[in-house]
Amino acid sequence: MDHINVVIIGAGQGGTSILNVLLMLDKVHVLGIADINSQAPGMKLARAKGIFTTEDLTQLLNFEDVDVIIEATNAPEIRSKIRHLKDNHSALMEAQAAHLMMNLVSEQEKLLKVKELQEQLAAILNAAQEGVQVADANGQILYINKSFTDITGVTSEERIGKNVFDVSPEGALAEVLCTKAPVFGKLNKIEDTNIEVLSNASPILVDDQMVGAVVVFRDISDIKRMAERLEESKEVIKTLKEGIHQLASAKYTFNDLIGKDPQFLQSIKMARQAARNAATVLITGESGTGKELFAHAIHNHGPRADGPFIKVNCAAIPENLLESELFGYEKGAFTGALKTKMGKFELAHGGTIFLDEIGDMNIALQAKLLRVLQEKEVERLGSNHTRKIDVRIIAATNHDLQKHVEKEMFRQDLYYRLNVLHIHIPPLRKRKEDIPLLVQYIMQNLNKSLGRNCVLDPDALAMLSQYNWPGNIRELENLLERVIILSESQVISPELVQTHLKPSKIAEGDEIIPLEELEKQMIYRALAKYGRSLAGKKEAAAKLKISLATLYNKLEKYEKL
Repeated sequence: MDHINVVIIGAGQGGTSILNVLLMLDKVHVLGIADINSQAPGMKLARAKGIFTTEDLTQLLNFEDVDVIIEATNAPEIRSKIRHLKDNHSALMEAQAAHLMMNLVSEQEKLLKVKELQEQLAAILNAAQEGVQVADANGQILYINKSFTDITGVTSEERIGKNVFDVSPEGALAEVLCTKAPVFGKLNKIEDTNIEVLSNASPILVDDQMVGAVVVFRDISDIKRMAERLEESKEVIKTLKEGIHQLASAKYTFNDLIGKDPQFLQSIKMARQAARNAATVLITGESGTGKELFAHAIHNHGPRADGPFIKVNCAAIPENLLESELFGYEKGAFTGALKTKMGKFELAHGGTIFLDEIGDMNIALQAKLLRVLQEKEVERLGSNHTRKIDVRIIAATNHDLQKHVEKEMFRQDLYYRLNVLHIHIPPLRKRKEDIPLLVQYIMQNLNKSLGRNCVLDPDALAMLSQYNWPGNIRELENLLERVIILSESQVISPELVQTHLKPSKIAEGDEIIPLEELEKQMIYRALAKYGRSLAGKKEAAAKLKISLATLYNKLEKYEKL
């Protein structure tokens, strides 16, 4: 017999359950189902499955080759009618047998559902990244998932059946079985390994009785190692930041600005006012006048003193490199850009950037600088992403930017953006009364760094006070360092100083020097050359073509000034 032909009489709950089970059996063919209620659940199911339905059971009994008739109505009259009408070869399964079958079917359905749930649960647990272990109330291990083995290296064959109090007495699962209370966030090591896990465990309750417990844990060994490496990296970054801050910090303060010239003191006063806020500052003055020192002092006495101080000499960096230096670049932005580099503006975030010799910046780059000033953001070369920056800008130049603007060598809009606070530093030749103070301050520092204890002969100091210093303070520092190194005695002679002074110019550009000033310079130069002894003064007077008495008179006059 290839298959069994079945008809069902009764499409209520019982008949429907039987139909559901029979539909799952390959060797059973349901020919039809009958019920006086066409809307009975079994009738609807049969119609959905394409099975014949009828309200007249005699239609089913007239089918040929019916092997089994299942009577699911439990009505005696229906059972009697079926016996009277059925063929002799058709077997009748009466209500009692049908009920038994339905109970068996119901239990089978429950078992199938339980099995399905078990398979689903096992699939879920085995897909989890966390290890799972289940034990009964006595501690006997009943189940572990795949991740348990992956984390611990212990297989199910090695674990299941063992007692948790033997294999992991300090674990969360053992604790729950002892306390009957959940455990959260327990840190412990797997027995006989260096694997550290973080566990959560809970009791399994049935009718308020603990029948076992389950633990879920994850390996935190890698996380701990990563955390340790992260902390190490943070320390390295902190150290590097401190190193960068030391390298990119301002060294000078207002105490390093030496002088009592009224114009110079006015410049210091303006610089102190500028230090109180974050406004852009433009410092002008000849080369060597101390523009960078002013920038340092402004930064150090302002609210950004703890931030970086980044210096950029716009004249010293080639034009084609200045943009990438200022704004940075991404890897591959141009040939040779093998890695991403932060620009000076990004490095100065939270602090100050000092743009020295800004008058030498080309027009194209000036436009990009203007955008930075306006938008307070930068864009690296090769990137479409802008980065917000918080930077104070101090610019300096030895050019007359107003004239540059008139000649279209400098953008007018950028000039106005930079020239919010303007500090002009006078040249050293305009503040000669400050030269003795500067000499004392510079020599004190140079003696300390060079390991000397030199002082200037008064005539040498007078000579320095009369010199015009075209290179300003930078030239003065250079000369003093040179004579301290070369001097064979502690007292630096006028002759040594004279040797290293550049020949004085009668005038620089359109400058007119008073005759009295020029005369004084020549007298001191002669004395430096021939000395202040009587013989030296006689020789100096002869070379100046004046009498010795006139020389004394003029010296008395000039040295009272």
